[in-house]
Amino acid sequence: MPRSHWPAHLVLASILLALLLGGAGQAARIVGGREAQPHSRPYMVSLQLQQAAGSHFCGGTLIHPSFVLTAAHCLADISSNLVRVVLGAHDLRSDEPSQQKFRITRVFSNDYNPEEFLNDVLLLQLDRPATLSPEVAVAQLPRQNQQLTQGTQCLAMGWGRLGTSAPQPRVLQELNVTVVTFLCRPHNVCTLVPRRSAGICFGDSGGPLVCDGVLQGVDSFVIRECATRQFPDFFARVSLYVDWIQSVLRGRTARSP
Repeated sequence: MPRSHWPAHLVLASILLALLLGGAGQAARIVGGREAQPHSRPYMVSLQLQQAAGSHFCGGTLIHPSFVLTAAHCLADISSNLVRVVLGAHDLRSDEPSQQKFRITRVFSNDYNPEEFLNDVLLLQLDRPATLSPEVAVAQLPRQNQQLTQGTQCLAMGWGRLGTSAPQPRVLQELNVTVVTFLCRPHNVCTLVPRRSAGICFGDSGGPLVCDGVLQGVDSFVIRECATRQFPDFFARVSLYVDWIQSVLRGRTARSP
C-alpha cells in the first residue's frame, strides 16, 4: 500500500518509526519468558551452522513438510549451503531422538528491503520432506490479509539469549505477548508485554508469532534495545504473504517426484 494512502495516524507513526529505525536491531531472544513444554511447539525450527555444533542463530517455522518460513535477514549474510535446518528440537545441546536435520536446496524471497525492514520473510526448501510426528508438525497459515485486533493474545518463542549478558538457553523458551497498534505499520504485527519488561531481542530472529493456533508473524526487529516497555516488538505480518507462499508451494511441489 502506498504510504500516501495510509490513514493519518499511520502516516505519523510511520514518520516516527522511520526516525527510530536507525536504532533498530534484528531480533530476537526471548526475555522474561518461560521454558516451553518439551515438543509442545512441533512447528518450531532451529537454523544452525553446518560445521559448528550448537550454533543456533535463527528460528523458523515449518509450514509444509518441505518448506520452512523464516526472516529474510537471517540469511542475508550467510550462504544457505552453510546452514543446517533442525526440526523436532527442544534441548539444543542434546542429540534428541526426535530431531530431524536437513540441508537447504533453494531459498525464495519477496522483495526484502533491509533499510526499512520490510518484507522480512524467506522460504527455505528442504533437501527432502520432513517426517511428520508428534514432535514435528506443520503450522497453520492465516487467511490472506487477515487482520489482528488490538489486544489479541499471542505466543512468541525462541532459543535466543535470556538477557543482554546472559547465556543462550539449552531449551526452547516462550512468552505470552499482546498485539498493539502503537507505532506499528501495515506490514508488521507488533506486540508488547503489559506491565513488565519482557519481549524478543537480538540473536534469534525468524521465529514464529502464533495467535489462536495460527502463524501470524515472523520475528523481525526491535527498536533500540530489548524489552524496554517503550516500543513494541515487530514481526513480519504473515497474512500479507499467504498467496505468495501458496504459489511457491504449488510451483515447487508440482515438480517433486
